[in-house]
Amino acid sequence: MTEQALIQLGMDLDEPSTAQKDEFYSITDGVKAPYEPDEAADHFIVKNGVPCAGTHLIIDLIGANGIDDIDLVERTIRDCVSAAGATLLHIHFHHFTQNSGVSGVAVLAESHISIHTWPERGYAALDVFMCGDAEPEKCIDVLQAAFSPSKLVVGEHLRGQGA
Repeated sequence: MTEQALIQLGMDLDEPSTAQKDEFYSITDGVKAPYEPDEAADHFIVKNGVPCAGTHLIIDLIGANGIDDIDLVERTIRDCVSAAGATLLHIHFHHFTQNSGVSGVAVLAESHISIHTWPERGYAALDVFMCGDAEPEKCIDVLQAAFSPSKLVVGEHLRGQGA
């Protein structure tokens, strides 16, 4: 039953994985070096006096421009990663049709950023979740500068409280 359900969802279990096996790196003070995760650290933080796994921002861009441009969307998400001080592990975007929506995800050592756009409505939905020393709040200015939304709504949730 499970195999049949997965195949119906487009996941053929007989096909090889499309997972990327990339080599990752970090840049510190302009010097590129192999990324070496600290396996001993759990990367929990204390924010506003609350121990947590990290900050999860739910961001709505309303009246946004350029959200049908896959190159602009990808460049902006890469800029968000950099501004937040995060480490990019993998990135993938899909353009549904030209002048239509874009969906994508940046997988980070610190968690992820995802985006889904509806250009016909001028709307983009983003999840920005980061743990450790990354600063997801710094993505907000990057998004405003790139897409010039008429309205930007941000919700914040501290993940893993009490874990």
